[in-house]
Amino acid sequence: MDNREIKYNFPGNKSSGDLSGLLVFFILIPIIFSLIEGKMLNPISVIIIAVIAIIFVLILIGLRVIDQYERGIVLTLGKYSGTRDPGLNWILPVFQRMIKVDLRIFTSSIPQQEVITKDNVPVGINAVVYFKVESAEKAILEIEDFARAVKEYAQAVLRDVIGGIELDTLLSEREHTALEIKGIVDQATKAWGVNVTDIKIQDIELPADMKRVMAKQAESERERRAVIIRAEGEYTAAQKLALAAERLSAIPGGLSLRTLATIEKINPDPSKTVIFALPVEVFEGIKILGQMVNKKKTE
Repeated sequence: MDNREIKYNFPGNKSSGDLSGLLVFFILIPIIFSLIEGKMLNPISVIIIAVIAIIFVLILIGLRVIDQYERGIVLTLGKYSGTRDPGLNWILPVFQRMIKVDLRIFTSSIPQQEVITKDNVPVGINAVVYFKVESAEKAILEIEDFARAVKEYAQAVLRDVIGGIELDTLLSEREHTALEIKGIVDQATKAWGVNVTDIKIQDIELPADMKRVMAKQAESERERRAVIIRAEGEYTAAQKLALAAERLSAIPGGLSLRTLATIEKINPDPSKTVIFALPVEVFEGIKILGQMVNKKKTE
Protein backbone atom coordinates (compact mmCIF):
# COMPACT_ATOMS: atom_id res chain seq x y z
CA MET A 1 0.00 0.00 0.00
CA ASP A 2 1.03 3.54 -0.59
CA ASN A 3 2.75 5.15 2.38
CA ARG A 4 0.24 7.97 2.45
CA GLU A 5 -2.77 5.70 2.62
CA ILE A 6 -2.38 4.43 6.18
CA LYS A 7 0.17 5.66 8.65
CA TYR A 8 0.75 3.63 11.79
CA ASN A 9 1.92 5.51 14.88
CA PHE A 10 2.86 3.29 17.77
CA PRO A 11 3.53 4.52 21.33
CA GLY A 12 7.20 3.78 21.07
CA ASN A 13 7.90 5.69 17.88
CA LYS A 14 11.40 6.98 17.34
CA SER A 15 10.82 10.75 17.64
CA SER A 16 8.81 10.53 20.87
CA GLY A 17 11.25 8.00 22.33
CA ASP A 18 14.25 10.22 21.65
CA LEU A 19 12.51 13.24 23.16
CA SER A 20 11.41 11.36 26.27
CA GLY A 21 14.88 9.86 26.64
CA LEU A 22 16.44 13.31 26.56
CA LEU A 23 13.92 14.53 29.13
CA VAL A 24 14.69 11.63 31.52
CA PHE A 25 18.39 12.22 30.98
CA PHE A 26 18.16 15.88 31.97
CA ILE A 27 16.02 15.01 34.99
CA LEU A 28 18.51 12.41 36.18
CA ILE A 29 21.47 14.83 35.88
CA PRO A 30 20.67 16.66 39.15
CA ILE A 31 20.26 13.36 40.96
CA ILE A 32 23.61 12.10 39.66
CA PHE A 33 25.41 15.31 40.65
CA SER A 34 23.80 15.20 44.06
CA LEU A 35 25.05 11.68 44.61
CA ILE A 36 28.54 12.71 43.49
CA GLU A 37 28.60 15.63 45.90
CA GLY A 38 27.26 13.46 48.70
CA LYS A 39 24.03 15.34 48.95
CA MET A 40 21.59 12.50 48.63
CA LEU A 41 17.98 13.61 48.05
CA ASN A 42 15.32 12.35 50.38
CA PRO A 43 13.02 9.57 49.12
CA ILE A 44 9.99 11.84 48.78
CA SER A 45 11.85 14.21 46.47
CA VAL A 46 13.04 11.30 44.34
CA ILE A 47 9.47 9.93 44.04
CA ILE A 48 8.09 13.36 43.08
CA ILE A 49 10.78 13.85 40.44
CA ALA A 50 10.17 10.36 39.05
CA VAL A 51 6.39 10.88 38.87
CA ILE A 52 6.81 14.22 37.13
CA ALA A 53 9.24 12.67 34.66
CA ILE A 54 6.84 9.81 33.89
CA ILE A 55 3.94 12.20 33.36
CA PHE A 56 5.97 14.33 30.95
CA VAL A 57 7.14 11.27 29.08
CA LEU A 58 3.58 9.94 28.74
CA ILE A 59 2.35 13.32 27.51
CA LEU A 60 5.09 13.58 24.90
CA ILE A 61 4.73 10.01 23.72
CA GLY A 62 0.94 10.33 23.39
CA LEU A 63 0.95 13.50 21.27
CA ARG A 64 -0.20 13.05 17.69
CA VAL A 65 -0.55 15.65 14.91
CA ILE A 66 -3.21 14.94 12.28
CA ASP A 67 -3.00 16.87 9.00
CA GLN A 68 -5.99 18.60 7.44
CA TYR A 69 -6.42 15.88 4.80
CA GLU A 70 -6.26 13.03 7.33
CA ARG A 71 -8.37 11.39 9.99
CA GLY A 72 -7.07 9.37 12.94
CA ILE A 73 -8.64 6.04 13.90
CA VAL A 74 -8.01 5.30 17.59
CA LEU A 75 -7.94 1.71 18.84
CA THR A 76 -8.01 1.13 22.60
CA LEU A 77 -6.69 -2.32 23.50
CA GLY A 78 -7.47 -3.34 19.94
CA LYS A 79 -11.05 -2.03 19.97
CA TYR A 80 -12.28 0.93 17.96
CA SER A 81 -12.87 3.86 20.29
CA GLY A 82 -13.21 6.92 18.04
CA THR A 83 -12.06 9.03 15.12
CA ARG A 84 -9.88 12.08 15.69
CA ASP A 85 -10.12 15.25 13.60
CA PRO A 86 -7.18 17.27 12.20
CA GLY A 87 -5.01 19.09 14.72
CA LEU A 88 -3.08 18.18 17.86
CA ASN A 89 -4.42 15.06 19.59
CA TRP A 90 -3.35 12.88 22.47
CA ILE A 91 -3.72 9.16 23.02
CA LEU A 92 -2.89 7.04 26.03
CA PRO A 93 0.41 5.32 25.33
CA VAL A 94 0.64 1.54 25.51
CA PHE A 95 -3.15 1.15 25.72
CA GLN A 96 -4.07 3.11 22.59
CA ARG A 97 -2.75 3.45 19.08
CA MET A 98 -3.72 5.67 16.16
CA ILE A 99 -4.00 4.82 12.46
CA LYS A 100 -4.01 7.80 10.10
CA VAL A 101 -6.09 7.61 6.94
CA ASP A 102 -5.59 9.91 3.94
CA LEU A 103 -8.86 11.36 2.59
CA ARG A 104 -7.44 12.78 -0.64
CA ILE A 105 -8.18 11.29 -4.05
CA PHE A 106 -6.00 8.31 -4.91
CA THR A 107 -4.86 7.48 -8.44
CA SER A 108 -4.30 3.82 -9.25
CA SER A 109 -3.22 2.54 -12.66
CA ILE A 110 -4.56 -0.78 -13.90
CA PRO A 111 -1.83 -2.55 -15.89
CA GLN A 112 -2.56 -3.72 -19.40
CA GLN A 113 -5.13 -6.50 -19.47
CA GLU A 114 -5.39 -9.03 -22.29
CA VAL A 115 -9.11 -9.52 -22.82
CA ILE A 116 -11.11 -11.33 -25.53
CA THR A 117 -14.21 -9.40 -26.59
CA LYS A 118 -17.62 -10.90 -27.28
CA ASP A 119 -16.79 -11.25 -30.99
CA ASN A 120 -13.53 -13.12 -30.17
CA VAL A 121 -11.05 -10.31 -30.77
CA PRO A 122 -8.09 -10.14 -28.34
CA VAL A 123 -7.40 -6.60 -27.10
CA GLY A 124 -5.06 -5.03 -24.56
CA ILE A 125 -6.61 -2.38 -22.29
CA ASN A 126 -5.08 0.07 -19.79
CA ALA A 127 -7.19 2.06 -17.33
CA VAL A 128 -6.89 4.46 -14.40
CA VAL A 129 -9.05 4.42 -11.26
CA TYR A 130 -9.67 7.54 -9.16
CA PHE A 131 -11.10 6.98 -5.68
CA LYS A 132 -11.19 8.53 -2.22
CA VAL A 133 -12.00 7.44 1.32
CA GLU A 134 -15.34 8.73 2.58
CA SER A 135 -15.47 6.76 5.83
CA ALA A 136 -12.13 6.30 7.54
CA GLU A 137 -13.63 3.86 10.05
CA LYS A 138 -14.89 1.45 7.37
CA ALA A 139 -11.69 1.76 5.32
CA ILE A 140 -9.69 0.49 8.32
CA LEU A 141 -12.12 -1.84 10.08
CA GLU A 142 -13.91 -3.47 7.13
CA ILE A 143 -11.00 -4.32 4.81
CA GLU A 144 -7.30 -4.99 5.18
CA ASP A 145 -5.91 -2.88 2.32
CA PHE A 146 -8.58 -0.76 0.65
CA ALA A 147 -6.28 0.67 -2.06
CA ARG A 148 -5.16 -2.75 -3.30
CA ALA A 149 -8.71 -4.09 -3.02
CA VAL A 150 -10.15 -1.29 -5.15
CA LYS A 151 -7.46 -1.73 -7.78
CA GLU A 152 -7.87 -5.50 -8.07
CA TYR A 153 -11.66 -5.33 -8.02
CA ALA A 154 -11.66 -2.71 -10.77
CA GLN A 155 -9.28 -4.89 -12.76
CA ALA A 156 -11.62 -7.90 -12.48
CA VAL A 157 -14.69 -5.84 -13.42
CA LEU A 158 -12.82 -4.38 -16.39
CA ARG A 159 -12.14 -7.85 -17.74
CA ASP A 160 -15.74 -8.96 -17.19
CA VAL A 161 -17.31 -5.92 -18.87
CA ILE A 162 -14.94 -5.89 -21.86
CA GLY A 163 -15.49 -9.61 -22.36
CA GLY A 164 -19.24 -9.05 -22.70
CA ILE A 165 -19.21 -6.42 -25.45
CA GLU A 166 -18.14 -6.39 -29.09
CA LEU A 167 -15.10 -4.59 -30.43
CA ASP A 168 -17.07 -2.00 -32.41
CA THR A 169 -19.07 -1.11 -29.29
CA LEU A 170 -15.90 -0.83 -27.24
CA LEU A 171 -14.24 1.52 -29.73
CA SER A 172 -17.28 3.71 -30.36
CA GLU A 173 -18.65 3.84 -26.79
CA ARG A 174 -15.53 4.02 -24.65
CA GLU A 175 -17.00 6.56 -22.19
CA HIS A 176 -20.17 4.52 -21.75
CA THR A 177 -18.10 1.40 -21.03
CA ALA A 178 -16.01 3.28 -18.45
CA LEU A 179 -19.19 4.52 -16.73
CA GLU A 180 -20.54 0.99 -16.59
CA ILE A 181 -17.33 -0.26 -14.96
CA LYS A 182 -17.37 2.66 -12.50
CA GLY A 183 -20.95 1.92 -11.45
CA ILE A 184 -20.17 -1.73 -10.69
CA VAL A 185 -16.98 -0.96 -8.76
CA ASP A 186 -18.55 1.93 -6.83
CA GLN A 187 -21.47 -0.24 -5.74
CA ALA A 188 -19.11 -2.82 -4.24
CA THR A 189 -16.70 -0.39 -2.57
CA LYS A 190 -19.39 1.55 -0.67
CA ALA A 191 -19.24 -1.10 2.06
CA TRP A 192 -15.53 -0.33 2.45
CA GLY A 193 -16.09 3.41 2.93
CA VAL A 194 -14.52 4.16 -0.47
CA ASN A 195 -16.06 6.21 -3.27
CA VAL A 196 -14.85 5.63 -6.84
CA THR A 197 -14.95 9.08 -8.44
CA ASP A 198 -13.97 8.10 -11.98
CA ILE A 199 -12.51 5.38 -14.20
CA LYS A 200 -10.80 6.22 -17.48
CA ILE A 201 -9.86 3.76 -20.22
CA GLN A 202 -6.48 5.00 -21.43
CA ASP A 203 -5.48 2.78 -24.33
CA ILE A 204 -7.01 0.00 -26.40
CA GLU A 205 -4.36 -2.02 -28.21
CA LEU A 206 -5.47 -4.14 -31.16
CA PRO A 207 -3.60 -6.96 -32.95
CA ALA A 208 -1.58 -5.92 -36.01
CA ASP A 209 -3.78 -7.98 -38.36
CA MET A 210 -6.90 -6.33 -37.00
CA LYS A 211 -5.37 -2.89 -37.49
CA ARG A 212 -4.68 -3.65 -41.15
CA VAL A 213 -8.20 -4.97 -41.68
CA MET A 214 -9.71 -1.89 -40.03
CA ALA A 215 -7.50 0.37 -42.15
CA LYS A 216 -8.73 -1.34 -45.33
CA GLN A 217 -12.30 -1.10 -44.13
CA ALA A 218 -11.92 2.61 -43.43
CA GLU A 219 -10.32 3.15 -46.84
CA SER A 220 -13.13 1.28 -48.59
CA GLU A 221 -15.68 3.32 -46.66
CA ARG A 222 -14.03 6.57 -47.74
CA GLU A 223 -13.95 5.43 -51.38
CA ARG A 224 -17.63 4.48 -51.20
CA ARG A 225 -18.51 7.91 -49.84
CA ALA A 226 -16.42 9.60 -52.53
CA VAL A 227 -18.21 7.67 -55.29
CA ILE A 228 -21.60 8.52 -53.82
CA ILE A 229 -20.73 12.19 -53.54
CA ARG A 230 -19.40 12.25 -57.10
CA ALA A 231 -22.52 10.53 -58.44
CA GLU A 232 -24.77 12.92 -56.55
CA GLY A 233 -22.84 15.83 -58.00
CA GLU A 234 -23.17 14.52 -61.54
CA TYR A 235 -26.87 13.88 -61.04
CA THR A 236 -27.43 17.40 -59.77
CA ALA A 237 -25.37 18.83 -62.64
CA ALA A 238 -27.42 16.84 -65.18
CA GLN A 239 -30.65 18.17 -63.66
CA LYS A 240 -29.39 21.74 -63.89
CA LEU A 241 -28.21 21.23 -67.49
CA ALA A 242 -31.59 19.81 -68.45
CA LEU A 243 -33.36 22.81 -66.95
CA ALA A 244 -30.96 25.19 -68.74
CA ALA A 245 -31.45 23.43 -72.09
CA GLU A 246 -35.20 23.56 -71.63
CA ARG A 247 -35.09 27.26 -70.86
CA LEU A 248 -32.82 28.02 -73.86
CA SER A 249 -35.00 25.97 -76.18
CA ALA A 250 -38.01 28.06 -75.24
CA ILE A 251 -36.24 31.23 -76.43
CA PRO A 252 -35.76 31.63 -80.26
CA GLY A 253 -32.04 31.64 -81.04
CA GLY A 254 -31.12 30.99 -77.39
CA LEU A 255 -28.99 27.95 -78.11
CA SER A 256 -27.16 29.80 -80.88
CA LEU A 257 -26.31 32.68 -78.56
CA ARG A 258 -25.14 30.24 -75.92
CA THR A 259 -22.97 28.47 -78.47
CA LEU A 260 -21.36 31.73 -79.56
CA ALA A 261 -20.72 32.72 -75.94
CA THR A 262 -19.11 29.37 -75.25
CA ILE A 263 -16.84 29.69 -78.30
CA GLU A 264 -15.79 33.14 -77.19
CA LYS A 265 -14.80 31.82 -73.75
CA ILE A 266 -12.86 28.82 -74.96
CA ASN A 267 -10.85 30.73 -77.59
CA PRO A 268 -9.78 34.17 -76.39
CA ASP A 269 -6.75 34.14 -78.75
CA PRO A 270 -7.81 35.48 -82.24
CA SER A 271 -4.82 33.83 -83.94
CA LYS A 272 -6.28 30.40 -83.40
CA THR A 273 -8.75 28.76 -85.75
CA VAL A 274 -12.18 27.97 -84.45
CA ILE A 275 -14.31 25.27 -85.98
CA PHE A 276 -17.85 26.55 -85.73
CA ALA A 277 -20.43 23.83 -85.31
CA LEU A 278 -23.95 24.92 -86.09
CA PRO A 279 -26.59 23.53 -83.76
CA VAL A 280 -29.35 21.36 -85.11
CA GLU A 281 -31.88 24.11 -84.48
CA VAL A 282 -30.20 26.30 -87.10
CA PHE A 283 -30.65 23.65 -89.78
CA GLU A 284 -34.23 23.14 -88.71
CA GLY A 285 -34.81 26.90 -88.99
CA ILE A 286 -33.30 26.97 -92.48
CA LYS A 287 -35.44 24.00 -93.43
CA ILE A 288 -38.62 25.73 -92.20
CA LEU A 289 -37.59 28.94 -93.99
CA GLY A 290 -37.11 27.01 -97.27
CA GLN A 291 -40.50 25.39 -96.90
CA MET A 292 -42.09 28.80 -96.39
CA VAL A 293 -40.35 30.20 -99.55
CA ASN A 294 -41.48 27.22 -101.66
CA LYS A 295 -45.01 27.64 -100.36
CA LYS A 296 -45.09 31.28 -101.41
CA LYS A 297 -43.79 30.38 -104.91
CA THR A 298 -46.48 27.82 -105.42
CA GLU A 299 -49.13 30.33 -104.43
